[in-house]
Amino acid sequence: MNAVTDPLDNLQSLTSLTVLNASAALERGHAAIKAGQTAFDLRHVLTVDSVAVSVMLAWQRAAHDAGVKLELRNLPPALQSLTKLYGVCSLLFPSDVKLEQDCAAPRSLEHDEFAPVKAPDTVFAKKTAVAGASAEASATQHHH
Repeated sequence: MNAVTDPLDNLQSLTSLTVLNASAALERGHAAIKAGQTAFDLRHVLTVDSVAVSVMLAWQRAAHDAGVKLELRNLPPALQSLTKLYGVCSLLFPSDVKLEQDCAAPRSLEHDEFAPVKAPDTVFAKKTAVAGASAEASATQHHH
């Protein structure tokens, strides 16, 4: 396994955090923590899946065990969404780090094109409204 050779890298060269590279990213993070890094910059991570959350939690655990606080910086929107989805924001981001509303890490403008699109509430209200229908009628109309 290749250890982090540039202590100033702060994991900036990491471009994906998926099941395909989780073990390597995990080891790389552990090596960085052992080398004294206390901040990982994830601004260049463009591809993520749910394993990314596990890797970040393992990094935080390793930092805690080493007696240091690890700061995860510039998380892309997809990764922010996963941390919210799994409800692990407080585990990943220390309480003394100021976060944006809804537990999001500070935004990185270069990731805006990957931000999730939110449909207007009126779209969902129209599709899900069953105004005036009886419970029985709405039960027969509801399909999975």
